[in-house]
Amino acid sequence: MYAVIKTGGRQFKVAPGQVVRVGKLEAEVGDAVSLAEVLLVKDGETLKAGTPLLTGVTVSATVVEQDRAKKIIVFKKKRRKGYQKKQGHRQDYTAIKITAINL
Repeated sequence: MYAVIKTGGRQFKVAPGQVVRVGKLEAEVGDAVSLAEVLLVKDGETLKAGTPLLTGVTVSATVVEQDRAKKIIVFKKKRRKGYQKKQGHRQDYTAIKITAINL
C-alpha cells in the first residue's frame, strides 16, 4: 500500500513505516501530524486517483526530527567583468515517519 501526498509544494510517494524529509512543518518532535492533501492511493490491486485531491483520505505521521539540511554554496560569476558573489543556504526540513494511510 502506498500513497502520493502533496506538502510544501512538492509531491512524495509514501508507504507506512517510511521516514520522509518534507519542508518545515509547525510541529514539535513526537507530535502526530495528519496530511490531508492526498493525490493517489494504491491498496493491493485497487488504485484511487483524485481530481486533483482525494476526499476522505488522510495520511497519519509522527514528527521524528526538526533540523536544517546540509549547506549548499551559491556562486555567481560573470567572466571578464570582475563580478563574483558567493552565498550559502541551509534549508529547514521536518523528518516524518508515516504511521498509517487512512481510507
